[in-house]
Amino acid sequence: MSEYIVGRNPVIEHLQRGTQAIEKIWIAEGNTRSRIQQIVIMAEKAGVPIQHCTRRELDRLEPSVPHQGVIALVTPTRYNDLSSILAKIERGEHNALLVILDNIQDPRNLGAILRTAEAVNADAVIIPKNRAVGITAAVHKASAGASTSVPVVKVTNVAHTIDTLKDAGIWVAGAAEKASCLYTDADLSVPLCLVLGSEGKGIRRLVKQKCDYLVYLPMLGNIDSLNVSVAAGVLLYEVIRQRDVN
Repeated sequence: MSEYIVGRNPVIEHLQRGTQAIEKIWIAEGNTRSRIQQIVIMAEKAGVPIQHCTRRELDRLEPSVPHQGVIALVTPTRYNDLSSILAKIERGEHNALLVILDNIQDPRNLGAILRTAEAVNADAVIIPKNRAVGITAAVHKASAGASTSVPVVKVTNVAHTIDTLKDAGIWVAGAAEKASCLYTDADLSVPLCLVLGSEGKGIRRLVKQKCDYLVYLPMLGNIDSLNVSVAAGVLLYEVIRQRDVN
């Protein structure tokens, strides 16, 4: 089943380097913004058909996400295989950096985490097949196009996946509110997979037990937790700081 990419920046990013083929682009009639004109030029060069239509027609195509006057129809997302990701890591000369998201439900959070993962050049983001959001139009939009370039792996069992990562020499650090180790005190320079839990419940008990160690972010105000995408950003950039990546 085909998917929609919604919004000017996500469509441009996809035209530039997306891994999914664009089948068609709809553009709102009378929209002459420079970014829209850029999309038209890029689409014509790529041989992608363009159809001009009313904004109401665009609203009907994808009513749940603001489209900014442009929607692209793309082939379905192809999720990556974990074994191929690990083989690529083994061939490389850098420390592994992966993220496991344990039952994230909000597409905006997944999109924001993918955007940060792309910014720090993470090897992959791993999500469960069940009880979690996959790649949707809202995820594409929130990621500003990063969802097309960051490898995303879907797995049946997160706990078993952690065992596989450990066997490959990758340390697993979970983010938990009641952890005993401050995130800046942990050694995040090693080959690493960060685990972050769902928006309300955090990491599930069995998944937490599988982690090598748990870290916490200090909360000095009255709120007891950060949005998961914000926590992911803090932790991923602490990894980069410790690895002294410029």
